[in-house]
Amino acid sequence: MTVKTPVYMDYSATTPCDPRVVDKMGPFFTDMFGNAASRNHPFGWTAESAVDDAREEVAKLVGAHPKEIIWTSGSTEANNLAIKGVAEMYSAKGKHMISCITEHKAVIDPLKHLEQDGYEITWLEPDPKGHVDLDELRNAIREDTILISLMTANNEIGTLHPIAEIGKIAKEKGVLFHTDATQAPGRVKLDVIEQNVDLMSLSAHKFYGPKGVGALYVRRKGPRVRLSPIFDGGGHERGMRSGTLNVTGIVGMGEAARIAREEFDKNVAHVRHLTERLHDKILGRLPDSVVNGDYDSRLPSLVNISFPYVEGESLIMGIKEVAVSSGSACTSASLEPSYVLKALGLGDELAHSSIRFSVGRFNTEEEIDFVAEIVVTEVERLRAMSPLWEMVQEGIDLSQVKWTAH
Repeated sequence: MTVKTPVYMDYSATTPCDPRVVDKMGPFFTDMFGNAASRNHPFGWTAESAVDDAREEVAKLVGAHPKEIIWTSGSTEANNLAIKGVAEMYSAKGKHMISCITEHKAVIDPLKHLEQDGYEITWLEPDPKGHVDLDELRNAIREDTILISLMTANNEIGTLHPIAEIGKIAKEKGVLFHTDATQAPGRVKLDVIEQNVDLMSLSAHKFYGPKGVGALYVRRKGPRVRLSPIFDGGGHERGMRSGTLNVTGIVGMGEAARIAREEFDKNVAHVRHLTERLHDKILGRLPDSVVNGDYDSRLPSLVNISFPYVEGESLIMGIKEVAVSSGSACTSASLEPSYVLKALGLGDELAHSSIRFSVGRFNTEEEIDFVAEIVVTEVERLRAMSPLWEMVQEGIDLSQVKWTAH
């Protein structure tokens, strides 16, 4: 069987819409085009009913009540609404928040924005596998701490934070806990009650829904979380997020959530099998490659591998038949080595030569084998041209070499 190229292995950047999602959305572009806020005629009622159904599906996906789901344009907006909304609403209690330096930029940048406004952020540093130290987290909590924001799964290395334990610590201390769960739906079980989560950000396009629509879970009781809106007008979404609802996108997100929940076990088994096959085939032939993150506690769909003595951009150019990422999609326009990998203690060279392989629902074993072969061949070709690789083969310890500049 011939493999159709390019092979898409960047499912952590975005996923294709599931055909069932597209079918469900179709009529809402044409026949059922009403505004969900139009209360005086059937067009509005139909739209409102479809939005309610979708709200229920997204709520079921994360173990929430439908009234706790607030629609947004995606996770970036959801993160901003959670972080800035808590900051303004609870500023009388305090202006201290806790996060980690390996969060997505959509969490880091809103927090940095708040730092300029006089808030204080404690930035936890992860261990070499990407985990935060829970004792360090507990000790960082102060009287004036109002929010802990830590992601469910890292978008570059796949490492999972123990969010249930983090949520438990937050509860004990009376601090709100927000998790950016963008990478998790359909890959990791989510339950906001069991996991003690107060705010959770989601984005449809990461689990086979459309782009431009997302949601923020906002806890209603135990405690009731209140947010200041980040923009005003019309008072939609319980006053937290004004604006005409993206009905077609919301319908798509609801259907994607239903499929992610109902087919969870099947999909996880599929992507885990493919990821392990890719890992074994590459590491079997390039045993000195380095797997980044925690291989045992990570997303089942993602493996991030560094290839020592290979220049990252050359490798990406050499495997043009494969769509992969070197870093997160949101920051991959820059040639800087990944800040996440640097935070784990990787040097520039290893960070530069890392590739994130993220597989999904529509990948096949044939594609995995094709990608493994092309990656191994290209790494071997580039290493054959590398004087450093030659020295390593001769048993020279590069850390002991005195390099002289002429």
